[in-house]
Amino acid sequence: MTERYLRSIRLLAECFHAFERQSGANIRCRTGLTPSQFDIVATLGNTPGMTFKELGERTLITKGTLTGVIDRLEEKELVTRVTHLADRRSTLVRLTAKGEAEFKRVFAPQIAFGKQSFVNYDEQDFDTLDKELTKLHANLTGRAPKEKY
Repeated sequence: MTERYLRSIRLLAECFHAFERQSGANIRCRTGLTPSQFDIVATLGNTPGMTFKELGERTLITKGTLTGVIDRLEEKELVTRVTHLADRRSTLVRLTAKGEAEFKRVFAPQIAFGKQSFVNYDEQDFDTLDKELTKLHANLTGRAPKEKY
C-alpha cells in the first residue's frame, strides 16, 4: 500500500466488520431478532415513537430496507404504525407492550456484551477514540465536528 491512509481505512473497516459479526451473532442467538430488527427495537425503546424519517436518521438501516424491517417487527407484534396526530401525512412507529417488554429483555444484555470489546479502555482511550472518530466523521460528511458525539 503506497498511501498511508489506506492502512488506517482497512483497519477501521476490519474493526467495524469484526464488531458487526460478533454483535450480530450474539443478537441472533440471544434474542431471535436480526441486527436490523434489534436496531429498531433499541432505537424505539423508551420513546413515544418515531417517524420513518427519524428512524432512518437514527439507525444504521437504509431507507429501502426500513419498511421491510418494520413489516417483520409488526408481524412479530413488537411495533405498530399509527398516524401522527400533528401531521396526518406522517406515520409514527411505536413499540407495542410486547415490544417494550422485548426492549427491556434484550437491550441491557446486548450493551453489556458490546462493552466486553472495550474492557481494556480507560477514559483517556475513549476520549482519544471519540475525538479521532468525530474528526473523521466530520471530514466524511462535510459537517463541523460536534462537541460531544
